[in-house]
Amino acid sequence: MIARPRDHAGEGRFSAPRDSHFRGSLGRFATGVAIVTFDGATKRHGITVNSFTSVSMDPPLVLVSIARTAKAHDELAGRPFTVNILGAEQRQLALHFAGRPGPEPLWVEADTAPRLSNVLAYFMCKPWAAYDGGDHTLYIGEVVDFNYRSGDALAFANGAFTVIPESQLGMEDLL
Repeated sequence: MIARPRDHAGEGRFSAPRDSHFRGSLGRFATGVAIVTFDGATKRHGITVNSFTSVSMDPPLVLVSIARTAKAHDELAGRPFTVNILGAEQRQLALHFAGRPGPEPLWVEADTAPRLSNVLAYFMCKPWAAYDGGDHTLYIGEVVDFNYRSGDALAFANGAFTVIPESQLGMEDLL
């Protein structure tokens, strides 16, 4: 069955208890933790996300899903951005950009968009497209620079942070 976009906002909304159960069901899917960074019109921004995926190898495209309620949501439209994949030791960084400020992060200046220092991987992107995703916007970026380092990954599952050991990451040796 193909899902069709809704014509009316809120038409497919669940009841409050069902919303909670839906969120809990989604939480059973373990995800990596990333921070989207960019320079807005007035200041630098970072948004912690766990909705990130690759879209295409040719051209190289990635997608991030940003909640419309995020403070920096409106400033991201049309701007270059970096997706910073966090290492297991960077939980405080995830919390910092999720609204629980901690020590100021170390930034790396770049031509496309700023990135965070010493992340597990990063993808610098120029804007490709943006799509309505209900209470989120789906931003697709064309990757113009990227890299990664060794280390365990920070992950999120069942409402809590966890770790994915490096031995479980990647398949570069298989290619």
